[in-house]
Amino acid sequence: MNEKEIFIKAMKSRTKKFAVDVIRFCDSLKTCKASAVITYQLVKSATSTGANYRAACKARSKNEFFSKICIVVEEVDESEYWLEVIQDANLSEQLQELEKLLTESNELNKIMSKAKNSSYSNK
Repeated sequence: MNEKEIFIKAMKSRTKKFAVDVIRFCDSLKTCKASAVITYQLVKSATSTGANYRAACKARSKNEFFSKICIVVEEVDESEYWLEVIQDANLSEQLQELEKLLTESNELNKIMSKAKNSSYSNK
C-alpha cells in the first residue's frame, strides 16, 4: 500500500469513528425539544461526512471528486456548528467528550478543506 492509499484508508476509518462517536454522544444530551432537533441534524451531518468521503474516494473524475469533497466539507462544518450550539446552549454534561468531538470536527474540517482546495487548483 502506498502513502495515498494508507491516508485514504485512515480517513475512511476516522470519519466513520467520528460518526459513531457523535451518535453515542447524542444519546447523552439533556432531554428537551431542542436537543431532539439538534440530535437529528448532528447525526445526519456527522454520518454524511463519512459517507460522502467514501463516495469522493470512488469518484470517476476530478470534477466528480471535487463535487463530492465539497459536500464533505459542508457536512463536517455543519457538524462542528451543531456541536458548538450544544456547547453554547449547555445541552451536555459530558464536556470532555464534547471538547473531543469539537476538536475532531475542526481537524477534519481543515483536512477536507485542504483536499478541496488542492483538488480545485488541480482541475
